Amino acid sequence: MAIGVNDATIPGPTLADFEAARITVGGVVDTTPLESSRSLSEVLGSDVWLKCENLQRTGSYKIRGAFNRLVHLTDEEKSRGVVAASAGNHAQGVAFAARELGIRSTIFMPIGVALPKLSATREYGADVELSGHVVDETLRAAAEFADETGAVFIHPFDHSDVVTGQGTLGLEILDQLPDVDTIIVPIGGGGLISGVASAVKQKSAQLGRTVRIIGVQAANSASYPTSLIKGEPTEIKGLPTIADGIAVNKPGALNFEIVREVVDEVITVDEDDIARALLVLLERAKLVVEPAGAVSVAAILAGKVQHSGTTVAILSGGNIDPLVMERIISHGLAASERYLKLRIPLPDRPGQLARTAEIVAASNANVVEVLHTRHGSGLQVGEVELELHIETRGPEHAEIVLHNLREAGYNPRVDF
Repeated sequence: MAIGVNDATIPGPTLADFEAARITVGGVVDTTPLESSRSLSEVLGSDVWLKCENLQRTGSYKIRGAFNRLVHLTDEEKSRGVVAASAGNHAQGVAFAARELGIRSTIFMPIGVALPKLSATREYGADVELSGHVVDETLRAAAEFADETGAVFIHPFDHSDVVTGQGTLGLEILDQLPDVDTIIVPIGGGGLISGVASAVKQKSAQLGRTVRIIGVQAANSASYPTSLIKGEPTEIKGLPTIADGIAVNKPGALNFEIVREVVDEVITVDEDDIARALLVLLERAKLVVEPAGAVSVAAILAGKVQHSGTTVAILSGGNIDPLVMERIISHGLAASERYLKLRIPLPDRPGQLARTAEIVAASNANVVEVLHTRHGSGLQVGEVELELHIETRGPEHAEIVLHNLREAGYNPRVDF
């Protein structure tokens, strides 16, 4: 949906605040690379650059806001310690920032959190408490801990200091690519996009330029479109999504006010779009990106971004469990029609399996898994069912495999 940008004063941090924060976090965060992407440029029809916050310290942009928030605590607040709740990136950002500033940190994480994220958070020096099976339960536990102990609760997105820290990323992009026309930003609760959009809009106006800001949410957890229509932060009932890093069911209050004023468009992408984007980034850009961090690229590949001029897609994080990555790659291959799952009824006699394998091989495809059963539904007596998992080079190649099997007298069914 399109969102008009009016001339009202942008709520929240000023340009001076963002520029001061850039100095504050400058000694801690890395200036991450801005890499051109020929393949995405061909898809979009204009230059596309990837802002690689997946290569940031702690593996995501979150360290920017976390450090800027913690550094502004009073000495008395620092002495009480800090507490946060997160399934991953915010946890690591707060833990790292607290360690750098000599502050005691306690991080609540959901039961069943990915082991790499749990281990990294502990290695940054935090005391980790596992509580709740979903992030909302974990947040409640962290809030109770803050009430009981006096520790300062560090919100992942809805705080001015957090927004200001995240906005330093926008200023960095303008320095690296002054002629940028469009910046595409992943959205969860809105901390990143509100900071980037506010900083970029204010700085580009000062330079006499206009930069378009597009936000992207996972369709299964898209609270901003509903909230923007209703004119206030609105809680939705989200569905599970592979982009768990942006699965937030209600926008932050400050974040929503900024987004409503300065973000030009918010769009959504589905699970297949996200899986395809992760696969493209891995294969073509040689970058490991988590699903939430890849939604900006998913929007380009899905044709949701048009007439954007020189474009920067922010890759917001790269913290992904290898086991999850394996599943998503398989899903991405299937979504790209490069992973074909077939069910083929066969006469129950010797040689049929070998014959079908020969046809697939002659079609220059690769069988990666085989299941042979006499118990498939709809099978006749004297028939068996062969389930083949086949790697192909794409839709056209898949059609060749299917055509060759049919020409040989088989009746393959594609199983999605």
